[in-house]
Amino acid sequence: MTLEPTKLEGVYICTPDVHEDARGFLMETYRKDAFAAVGITEEFVQDNHARSLVRNTVRGLHFQYDPPAAKLMRVTQGSAFLVAVDLRKNSPTLGQWVGIESSAENKKQLYAPASFARGYQTLTDECQVQYKVGALYNPDGLGEIAWNDPDINVDWPIKETPFLSPRTEKGTAFKDWLANPKSDCFL
Repeated sequence: MTLEPTKLEGVYICTPDVHEDARGFLMETYRKDAFAAVGITEEFVQDNHARSLVRNTVRGLHFQYDPPAAKLMRVTQGSAFLVAVDLRKNSPTLGQWVGIESSAENKKQLYAPASFARGYQTLTDECQVQYKVGALYNPDGLGEIAWNDPDINVDWPIKETPFLSPRTEKGTAFKDWLANPKSDCFL
């Protein structure tokens, strides 16, 4: 497995070694010692699986602040543009983002620590995203930055109006999250 650092400290693009033959393939999607070798010692405690039926579905930019939760995201059907946004108030890259195209074919994953918002845009119909999470789900400790916040300015690949959930439609402005005392958990 290759773990490639991105321009955002702590965020990695993870590409597994794929062993293919006439029967199909086998790959390790997570290996504790490989992650520890680059300093990721996260203990994953929950696996989630999301299915989006239509192209241009945007989910996020989500995060959990109580307790903070890291994510390791991958696409297992179709393709999606996976994004991580730095929420660390003392970071020189606060508000910056990184994105990758992940697909069932390229098998790339995106790891982002707990102090990042994550989201994605589906690039195909019938897209499935699976992710490991570093803290158990707490609906009272969730946050969401607006997917189209102008201060972050994610360059989503599909430019037309996306299909959004009510939660995503109500995302908070980045500057409002930073003014919230709860944002101090990501110093």
